[in-house]
Amino acid sequence: MEKMSVRRGRFRLWVLMLSVWLVSSAARADAVLDWNTIAVNTAVANKQSPYAQARDVAIVQLAVFEAVNAITHEYQPYIGSITAPPGASAEGAAIEAAYKVLSTYFSGSTALDLARANSLLSIPDSQAKTDGIAVGDAAALAMIALRANDHSSPPQFKVPGPAVPGEYQATSSCPIVNGFAAGVFFQWQNVTPFGIERTSDFLLGPPPALESHRYAKTYNAVMTIGSAGSTERPQDRADVVLFYAATSPTQVFNQVARQVAQQQQRTFLENARAFALINMAISDSLVASFYNKYHYNFWRPETAIRAGATDDNPKTEPDPDFMPFIVTPCFPSYPSNHGSGSGAGAEVLRRLYGEGGHSITLSNPAVPNTVLQYTSFRQITHDISDARVYGGIHFRTDQVAGAKLGRAVGAAVYKHNLRPVRDDDCADDDE
Repeated sequence: MEKMSVRRGRFRLWVLMLSVWLVSSAARADAVLDWNTIAVNTAVANKQSPYAQARDVAIVQLAVFEAVNAITHEYQPYIGSITAPPGASAEGAAIEAAYKVLSTYFSGSTALDLARANSLLSIPDSQAKTDGIAVGDAAALAMIALRANDHSSPPQFKVPGPAVPGEYQATSSCPIVNGFAAGVFFQWQNVTPFGIERTSDFLLGPPPALESHRYAKTYNAVMTIGSAGSTERPQDRADVVLFYAATSPTQVFNQVARQVAQQQQRTFLENARAFALINMAISDSLVASFYNKYHYNFWRPETAIRAGATDDNPKTEPDPDFMPFIVTPCFPSYPSNHGSGSGAGAEVLRRLYGEGGHSITLSNPAVPNTVLQYTSFRQITHDISDARVYGGIHFRTDQVAGAKLGRAVGAAVYKHNLRPVRDDDCADDDE
């Protein structure tokens, strides 16, 4: 076990060092995009859950925005307590803000220290640089303090009650708590949002009734195309299943945003704001998704299909041996987390950059044989929806609900946060 821990630690360090090398050796974009790459890679390399990834990267990007905006004053601030001396370096502030948050949450990383040193080399030594670093430190510490008691920890679990048709039951991969398999991330529904007031404002309508035709249709679809041994799953759908099983909304939509921002030649300041909004929306949508999940407590296809004889629907034949193509997550089904997080990220991206006409390439070293090409954000969210159904872990109705939730959260975050100062009282100009 000790040798395995050492190997994992070395692997994480290698991933971080690789990201530093890529940022320093490639044609530089700007400090916001460079450190967004480092932030996402750091969270992934440290085995953060998709939900912790979203939270931590949102904190990084908000610290970066707050530091830069304290110098430029172009947008409404997020915290509003950060001040900057005249002439402070906005680039130095962005680098230091990102570094300070990451080095606080992931202490002892020599890769982060090296990345900071390399990034700051691009700024001549001066009072402006010194002042910018101080502003970055102040913004990072303020964001860390603001999120210190945001209910993301300690972990909480939900032990399901007796088996009842439609009610969530933990599956075989779930942890054992007090002798029972339990649902995880029960606390995440209570995480303080970044850009919406209350998750309860985003309560969806219920999942389809078990006796309904709609439920039977989605049940039979996932049983046919989502089983481990399905012959109805095309190879291209199997590819997206495996890609998005390994690639979180935070990984997907930050990778997308970096490409589109560079293609559209967005400014340093625009990037600081954009990446804060995108990651606020992804995180908040995942919190809202957990709120809905544990409110409705709807069963997973793995449970539903094995117990199909109990749902009072004559159109749902049971399969007691059903196994999904990928592992079922350990929490309720409705709505889809990936659907909601992705829907929120895509909604903010659409408002920032326009829906289509892009050139997007998605890759993930964890899935080395799959590279996906897109020209619109909608194509990505459609593939993510397919991935969860063809993977056998969600009903299509979970995906539809997740996408709806994500769009609503993304729109709210975009409309009500980090607005241009000159547009303080104006209606949304990007609908």
